[in-house]
Amino acid sequence: MAENEQPVSDEVRVLDPRSLRGLAHPLRMRLLGALREYGPATASQLADRLGESSGATSYHLRQLATHGFVKDDPERGKGRERWWKAAQRGVQVGTDRFLTSPDPAVRGAMNTLLHEWATIHGQDLSTWFSTMHDWPSAWRSASDMSDFAIRLTPELAREMRDRVHEVIESYREKEVDRDTEGSAPYRVHLHAFPRDED
Repeated sequence: MAENEQPVSDEVRVLDPRSLRGLAHPLRMRLLGALREYGPATASQLADRLGESSGATSYHLRQLATHGFVKDDPERGKGRERWWKAAQRGVQVGTDRFLTSPDPAVRGAMNTLLHEWATIHGQDLSTWFSTMHDWPSAWRSASDMSDFAIRLTPELAREMRDRVHEVIESYREKEVDRDTEGSAPYRVHLHAFPRDED
């Protein structure tokens, strides 16, 4: 989730209040995440992957399509089989703008989105901890869990955040194909926020 006002690229969707409300649902966020991470799939395949009913996944995929987050993948569909793919590689959220919106529905949707992202990130991390022993040592040594406490101004904090994002984005140019031997999806979660002194 990026918070800058300018999109990183055309592949990143900048949320407005309507699209925020369309995405701010736990199953929709999981569906979109699965399509981005694993590639195109049918509602039934996604239901199996996420432990949901195909009726629920089908409904929420249509809702995501209405809001422009997913689209048909006609090259894969045969007959009545409908394949879906992510329409963009990411979303960008103006958190402050939505949290201070005069519309309580927008503030509620932003709160739902943030808490669901925190839940998803926590689940990702927990899954890694419980399965890391199954991974080769090269991958275990390439993982990281760090915690830094630094006293900054808001301006310095934004500068640091933007520089970290630039470093991460620079690795998109080096991204390897899915069939590259030894490759795997690599998750990077960035959480940076101020704390009270009390």
